[in-house]
Amino acid sequence: MIVDRRIGLFILMRESLLTLAFLGAWDVFVVVMFQVFHQDWMEQPTLPVSLLGSAVVLFLSVRNNAAYGRWWEARTLWGAITNNCRSFGRQAGSLLGGRPDLACAMAAYPYALRSALGRLEDSGDIARLLPPEMRKAIAGRNNQPNAILYEIGLAVNEEVARQKIDGAVHGQIDRILSDLANAQGGLERIRNTPLAIQFSLIPRLVANMFCILLPLSMVQTLGWITPLGSSLVGLLFVALDKIGSDLQDPFDNSPHAMPMRTMARTIEIDLLQPVNIPVEGPISPVRGVLS
Repeated sequence: MIVDRRIGLFILMRESLLTLAFLGAWDVFVVVMFQVFHQDWMEQPTLPVSLLGSAVVLFLSVRNNAAYGRWWEARTLWGAITNNCRSFGRQAGSLLGGRPDLACAMAAYPYALRSALGRLEDSGDIARLLPPEMRKAIAGRNNQPNAILYEIGLAVNEEVARQKIDGAVHGQIDRILSDLANAQGGLERIRNTPLAIQFSLIPRLVANMFCILLPLSMVQTLGWITPLGSSLVGLLFVALDKIGSDLQDPFDNSPHAMPMRTMARTIEIDLLQPVNIPVEGPISPVRGVLS
């Protein structure tokens, strides 16, 4: 996730540079053909292009709202993951009498969730934090985060039976695990249900078509400065399209995705420091981007 506005502007311009270069070359071609070779057919009426531009802006706005809704819902669900992991650490310490191994297992959970959502290779954090017996138990499971929650639930059951803890207390901890599973299900739903093709592809095609027609409606009025005016307007449409495409997949391996590794490290710190287990510090932005 980009946290430095200057870096964000630079990344947006860099990722849009190829499209803008193509549109700028097309603008120059239109001006030369109209001014030098007097190709009057290139002069097109302004009104249809203006109406098309208004329609494109509305279309892009709807798509961007849908994309941002997906991104924000993912962030909200990750907030629920964070809060419930903290609650589990507190309950394990106060109601189960410690159990640092359970705190470590829960600290491994967000790393496993990050790997599953982003379809990433395990960075070693799961093996570093998960107790050996749980590592063996979840080996080969298709859904590693869910397997970790299942093993934590079994460990809690054993501890409740061993200490003869009241069932109401057990119910509090089990409710936390259920809330974690519900939040994970919401995140998996976002990952497994991509934005509809009508939203992800058509806006880009229509925006590019508008940018191609734009200099044809400007060339008679602006003349040789048509590339400047057309490029400035085209930049707005290209940027709107880029914003939506960047936000539609919150778990993509890009600077615009959720900072899942940073959030997982925050959860690890919150769980392990109270049980006096050494832990690395928070992750800092690298060139204005949190991973």
